[in-house]
Amino acid sequence: MPDTTCHMSISLDGFVAGPDQSREHPLGKRGMELHGWHLGDERANEADETAVGWLMRPRGAYVMGRNMFGPIRGEWEEDWRGWWGPEPPYHAPVFVLTHHAREPIEMEGGTTFHFVTDGFDAAYAQARETAGDDGVDIAGGASTVRQALAAGVVDELTLDIAPVLLGSGERIFDGVGSLRLEPVEVLHSPLATHIRYRRAS
Repeated sequence: MPDTTCHMSISLDGFVAGPDQSREHPLGKRGMELHGWHLGDERANEADETAVGWLMRPRGAYVMGRNMFGPIRGEWEEDWRGWWGPEPPYHAPVFVLTHHAREPIEMEGGTTFHFVTDGFDAAYAQARETAGDDGVDIAGGASTVRQALAAGVVDELTLDIAPVLLGSGERIFDGVGSLRLEPVEVLHSPLATHIRYRRAS
């Protein structure tokens, strides 16, 4: 069975996004501080480059939450098409969890956003069927990752642990139940410690 992966940057105090997410602060206040390792900080090194390769490896399909897709809450009131411009980095079908139905959006480069209104399990099942042998990635945000971890579907979890304390925001491990992970690779840079975990049997 193809792997299901998840790759998240996280603060030392366990937050993957800061408080008060908005259009101006898509990752919450100070949330961007978790991502210098792949967003152009001059201190990035070969470890960060390797971790970028983990992050950007092609997958057959993705699952993400409504909050990761965009800042709009409630009914769709504008033609929001994601944060990433005309060619998002996914190049595969993306299944977006939402309470509000919307027609699929085809983007350049092979990304199509599909909007799923009947929960994580349904979105994940569609992603698995679509991905075939190429595997599924749980793209985020925090709530979607929590649901995936609680459902026990994540085979490989990569955390980029940034030397940052956010104090509050969005966590991924609250309420996920029993979870056993084994580290299989660890890389270091001044900007993050990158750890690849496999789900323990």
